[in-house]
Amino acid sequence: MIFSSLLFISVFLAAVLALYYLIPNRLYRNIVLCVASLFFYAWGEPVCVILMIFSILMNYTAGLLMGRYRRRNKPGKAKAALVAAIVFNLLMLGVFKYTPLVFDTLKSFIPSLAGVPTPVAKQLLYDGLGRFIPALDGVDIGPQGMLPIGISFYTFQAMSYVIDVYRGDTRVQKNPMLFGTYVALFPQLIAGPIVRYKDIEDQLMGRSESMTQFASGVKLFTIGLAKKILIANQVAQLWNQLRAGYAGNGAVASWVGMLAYSLQIYFDFAGYSDMAIGLGRMFGFEFLKNFDYPYISKSNTEFWRRWHISLGTWFREYVYIPLGGNRRGMGRQILNLAIVWALTGLWHGASWNFVLWGIWHGFFVVIEKLFLGKWLKKWPRALQHIYSLLIAMFGWMLFDFTDMKALGGFIASMFSGGLISHDALMLILSYLPLIIAACVASTPIAANLRRRFDGKPWAEYADIGLILAALALCIASLVSSGYNPFIYFRF
Repeated sequence: MIFSSLLFISVFLAAVLALYYLIPNRLYRNIVLCVASLFFYAWGEPVCVILMIFSILMNYTAGLLMGRYRRRNKPGKAKAALVAAIVFNLLMLGVFKYTPLVFDTLKSFIPSLAGVPTPVAKQLLYDGLGRFIPALDGVDIGPQGMLPIGISFYTFQAMSYVIDVYRGDTRVQKNPMLFGTYVALFPQLIAGPIVRYKDIEDQLMGRSESMTQFASGVKLFTIGLAKKILIANQVAQLWNQLRAGYAGNGAVASWVGMLAYSLQIYFDFAGYSDMAIGLGRMFGFEFLKNFDYPYISKSNTEFWRRWHISLGTWFREYVYIPLGGNRRGMGRQILNLAIVWALTGLWHGASWNFVLWGIWHGFFVVIEKLFLGKWLKKWPRALQHIYSLLIAMFGWMLFDFTDMKALGGFIASMFSGGLISHDALMLILSYLPLIIAACVASTPIAANLRRRFDGKPWAEYADIGLILAALALCIASLVSSGYNPFIYFRF
């Protein structure tokens, strides 16, 4: 992981940027991005890049067919093409992401399957698919199975395109290379944000790069890298130690551990989103914001307007509203919300704890809509923030623990077993400055303070100095440490 991170920054990114800006023609620049993106994905997933190309071709073809049938006034055939595309995309997700969940669930009901390891079942499935996709024929998926990295993100992007083409919200893309660039674009390929085609349709051929935009991209990329390397990775080590010894750490240590994981997952994912948006700016793209300080929210509903904004937007546009949204009475609205939140949880991973996590958040969104939201507005602001934080933090425990027995044990340790052990106290004190800094960084305090000095010449020089210092620290950390996990790679 060290070599890969440094290789990406110092070799791959540098080479792609150089080649991109050496070529003046817009079309050729997009070819560079498309080829570089496929190469980037193939470097880590040499087999699964075939699946991505297959997905690109299938969704591209569906878009062409819908455009043709719409011009010929054949709405029935256009709808059939849309349905076929959606079924294909969902099957892709189902087969390559959710086979283990389905098979493990079936084991509970079919005793004869109990002795069959899940990877064996998945291997048989891959071998069967090899008859239709030759690249999968005979592929050894290994003892842990094989999940194509980023499949949830690029599949949702492709689905947004075919749905918008059917609705007439976007034009049919007739150039397969441009469509491939959209789906495979490496800045946000691995872990989002989910970019809808209509949001960057005009940018694919009409964007204009500038030094100001490029500098802004470098700055945002470095900020995201610092969030990931200097904060997320560090608090992750605290969480791992407190999680492993929660039974003897004491209640205070378990609460601090829950806080540490909450900070880890925020800076991990928000950091990657910042890096992706920053990289996009370096190539002239403007992606929409994906995080807006979610931990300052005063309700769970507000939290989900600020957390993973692109995913919430996707589910609202392509699931909630088509189901009827809030247009068919309160009962139907609650049902629609329940469906959306169950799917939101399932999207995050092939395990029932993710579904429970989605239901947990959906429950509070529903009761806030029914009655709790009105009460919350009457509470002191501090209590509103505490309420929102507790829901999010307990939700993250559902997110992290796949073993419900272990989850129950950890939650019990938060209310029993003494206050804190000596070893846990010493460990937490060693991380205390980082925890305080991370808590402050998860709020807009620093950004608001910086805005007071906009236009001051010295402030620009200070920004450059801080960015260079942060980049140097990140590189030093990558070189000196082998610990560089990324939570959202599994989605």
